Amino acid sequence: MSAVDRVFARLRAAGRKAFVPFVTAGDPDLEFTRLLLAELARRGASLCEVGIPYSDPIADGPVIQASYTRALQQGVRLNAILKMLAQTTTALPAPLLTMVSYATVLRRGAGRYVEEARRAGVAGAIVPDLLVEESTELARLAREADFSLVHLVTPTTPRERARRIAERSTGFLYYVSVTGITGERATLPQQLVDNVGWLREQTPLPVCIGFGISQPEQVRLLAPVADGIIVGSAIVRRAAEAGRADRNQVLQSIGQYVQSLIDALPGTHPAPAAGHS
Repeated sequence: MSAVDRVFARLRAAGRKAFVPFVTAGDPDLEFTRLLLAELARRGASLCEVGIPYSDPIADGPVIQASYTRALQQGVRLNAILKMLAQTTTALPAPLLTMVSYATVLRRGAGRYVEEARRAGVAGAIVPDLLVEESTELARLAREADFSLVHLVTPTTPRERARRIAERSTGFLYYVSVTGITGERATLPQQLVDNVGWLREQTPLPVCIGFGISQPEQVRLLAPVADGIIVGSAIVRRAAEAGRADRNQVLQSIGQYVQSLIDALPGTHPAPAAGHS
């Protein structure tokens, strides 16, 4: 079993759901990313996604796009990110996955990317622009390394194709809640619960829902039908404040916000108020 498999096995045994936050590596800098990952894990994140900045993201909305641009303009690159993660993962109870463009993986070399990510303590990768038809080699390398390779299913994915994607994915399956790009939304599609319910009947893999989720009431709505909830833009937007405000206050604010989402998951209990340590 991979590290991601073990997390979901523990959660299922305890009757709990995963909370999976997303952060951009290097915004406003890698030291803040390191501190933020520690804060998210301390608050109870099950897994953490680390976005590898890329100049031409496909599905990311303006908040995450802007964070990628800021990081790249400051010279944040893959080698430095992996070095930071190698210094961070050993102290984290929550496994990390990179959210990475396939172009970045190809440029590094698929085998080298998997090897270097594993050496840095990374448990897997989400590659949003990797077509299932082109995933054979990376899937083989990941499987041999017990490195989870997570694929995405969208509301417009034909059902037969969704089954093929589920067969190729490992760790969990990422269900995109809305048609479009990432970003906070006040409402979510009415058919979302039915779509995810159908998908869970097609695969033994855990299904996590992401895109557009930012409020505790959305977490409460989706948690019964999902194995995990992914939140990105709302966290990245708050993290951007660390470039111009007191960092400890920003960390505590993000921690409190994330705690409100985790507390909305079934099987959890509100944690007492805690300051950043």
